[in-house]
Amino acid sequence: MTGGEPSHRLALIDRSAYSSGLKAIANKVWEGKRISPAEGLLLFTEGEPGLLGMLADEIRKRKNGDAVYYIRNFHIEPTNICINNCLFCSFSHHHSHIKWELTEAEMVEKVEKADHSIRELHITGAVHPDRDIFYYGNLLKKIKAIRPGLHLKAYSAVELDYMLEKSHLGISEGLAWLKSCGLGSIPGGGAEIFDETLRKVLCGMKSSASTWLEIHENAHLLGIPSNATILYGHLEKPEHRIDHLERLRQLQDRTSGFNAFIPLKFRNSNNRMSDVAEVSVVEDMKMYAISRIYLDNFPHIKAYWPAVGRKLAQVSLAFGVDDLDGTIHDSTRIYSLAGAEDQNPVMTVSEMKDLILASKRIPVERDSLYQVVSGD
Repeated sequence: MTGGEPSHRLALIDRSAYSSGLKAIANKVWEGKRISPAEGLLLFTEGEPGLLGMLADEIRKRKNGDAVYYIRNFHIEPTNICINNCLFCSFSHHHSHIKWELTEAEMVEKVEKADHSIRELHITGAVHPDRDIFYYGNLLKKIKAIRPGLHLKAYSAVELDYMLEKSHLGISEGLAWLKSCGLGSIPGGGAEIFDETLRKVLCGMKSSASTWLEIHENAHLLGIPSNATILYGHLEKPEHRIDHLERLRQLQDRTSGFNAFIPLKFRNSNNRMSDVAEVSVVEDMKMYAISRIYLDNFPHIKAYWPAVGRKLAQVSLAFGVDDLDGTIHDSTRIYSLAGAEDQNPVMTVSEMKDLILASKRIPVERDSLYQVVSGD
C-alpha cells in the first residue's frame, strides 16, 4: 500500500495504549513490508485483538479482496491404527474407543458412491505399520481410474516418511512415483509444532520437523503443492509459534509451493492431555491474525471449520482468514473424536454461502489449486 494512511488507521495506531513497537509493526503492514521474528513475538505478547484484526484484514483484502473460498470435498481416513502414540491425539487406536482399517475395496467403494459434484478427495489418517508406498500408490491409481477428474490431496508428510522408509525409496523418487499414480497435492498435517524439544515431549515417535519440511520442499520442487499447519493451544509458548511460522516462511521463500496455512486448535477430549485447558476464542483469533500478518508469502489462511465450529470460523473472517475449507460430507473423525462442536461435520454449499454472505463477504467456489470454478 502506498500513500497516506486513512485517518481511522492513524487514530488506532496512535493510541497511547500501543507501544512504539506495535506502531512500527502497523506502519510496516501499511507499507507492505515483512515483519521480523521479534516483531511477530511482540504481536503475540502485546497485540490486542482489535489491532491484530485490523492489520490482518488489511493484508487479506490486499491479497484476496472480499473473496472467501470453499470447495466441494470429502475425506477418507484409511485407518486409525498407528505406529505413533502422540500425547494430544484422540484419533489413533491407542486412545479412541473405536478401531478401523479400511480395505482398498472399501475405500474405492466410498469414491464410487461419492457425489459427482465433489472436486477433491482428502486422504489422510494414522501411520499403519504394514502399509507401504506401493499400497497407497495403487490406491490412488484405482481411484483415478474411477474418477479421473477428482483431485487427490493425500498423505501427510508423517505418513509419507514412514511409507517411503518402509519401501526403501528416497523422498524425491517416492513422491515422483506417487505423482505418476495421481497424487495432486499434499495436506499440511503432521507439522504439529516444530520446536524439537517440545515436539519430543508431545510426539517424540513422529517424524522430525526437519523431515516434515524436507518432504514438503521436495514435493514443491516436483510440482506437487501442499498446505501447512500448526497445532496450537497446548504446551507451546509464543516463541514456539513464531519459530514454526518462520520456518514455513523461509521454505515458502525458496519454493512458493504452499497454497494455504491452517492453524489447528488443540482439543483436549479423549487424549492424554485432558488436563490442559483449551485456549480462549480470543487466542484463536490472535493465532489466525498473526499467521496472516507473519506469513506474507502465503496466499491463503484457512479456518478449518470442523475444528473450531461454524460460528468461530465465521468470526475468523474478520481476522485475516479467506478460506473455510469445504463441505466435508461427514467424512472425518479426527476432530469429532477430540470433542469438537460438530460431531458429524457436513456443510452444504448453500449453508457455506449463507455463512459467508452473512459476514459481508463474497463466496467463491474453488478447486484444489484455488482456481475459481463454476458453482453448477
